[in-house]
Amino acid sequence: MNTLRTVTLDNGKETEIFLADDLKDLSAHLGGYGRSVLWVFDTNTAKLFKQLPPVHVVLESGESSKNFTSLERILSTAMDEGLARDGRIIGFGGGVVCDMAAFAASVYMRGCRLTLVPTTLLCMVDAAVGGKTAIDFKGLKNMVGSFYPADEVLICFDTLRTLSEKEFLNGLAEVVKHALLSQDEELYKLLLTKKNEILARDGETLRHLVELSLDVKIWYIEQDPKESLGIRQMLNLGHTFGHALESSSHFGLFGHGSCVAWGTGRALEAGASLGITDKAYATGATKLFKSFGYDMDYRIGRGDWIDFKEHLSKDKKKEAGKVLFVLMEGQGKATLKPLELQMVQHLVIAKPIF
Repeated sequence: MNTLRTVTLDNGKETEIFLADDLKDLSAHLGGYGRSVLWVFDTNTAKLFKQLPPVHVVLESGESSKNFTSLERILSTAMDEGLARDGRIIGFGGGVVCDMAAFAASVYMRGCRLTLVPTTLLCMVDAAVGGKTAIDFKGLKNMVGSFYPADEVLICFDTLRTLSEKEFLNGLAEVVKHALLSQDEELYKLLLTKKNEILARDGETLRHLVELSLDVKIWYIEQDPKESLGIRQMLNLGHTFGHALESSSHFGLFGHGSCVAWGTGRALEAGASLGITDKAYATGATKLFKSFGYDMDYRIGRGDWIDFKEHLSKDKKKEAGKVLFVLMEGQGKATLKPLELQMVQHLVIAKPIF
């Protein structure tokens, strides 16, 4: 097990990101925790084990498990098994599992130890790092949560081989988003030049991809751990549009990554229309998303606008009652701006401008 990165967050809290050589190396590390441990899986990741650990919770896979009922199951199991405050919760799975395990750890006895083992690309480059925990509430994504960084995040690329193409692309969308937000163009160029190797899930290419993507996220979260300085919010590029699409389609139409890709496209169009984003940059970024198969031209039906607008109005990124959108000024330069509702409606319903 090798240290990949160390993330320093609020009050000096550190998260160690480790890279396992293979599943055997990962199992050996996890086996060293002793018995004061509660594992959280979903129905997909539980299948990776011939025999599940003695104390565990298995959630149904998918966004529908991201709720108070699942949280209560984890907390009840922890109490029934006598897990102490110095015990550990291990989340072994994708974003839903890691969010649920982390939220439970943050509130159990006001905070117990936490290890996250992200098994999806989306979770490796996004959900597991940075300390955000959340559940969906009243049909809205991530509306109830906390900040609680894991003590350690363990990454093993072997788990990526088990992902469906759809799930792999879910995570890749966040990587492309990070490429736009990066302070340099190295990740962007890697996506342009190594597309075939990435889609083939070549081991060395994936490691380089994940390291560069993590570097971008870490750069933002270390400067603004609790999203209070207007810096970390830039990581929400594409999410205001994307979360509204996810929520209004009841999490069934597209996966999270596809919605983020689509939402980033709308943000690029908005920026170009307002003269904030260079049109050539916006066109190139949109083409990059399209090259990996994302539907950037999708538009909601006119009859879906009221529901979409309702979900948009409840977005967490508000200032003086107005929803703020992340728009790109250029490579690695983003800004938060409110948009007129008429423009938003046009962006999500009308034909694309490029």
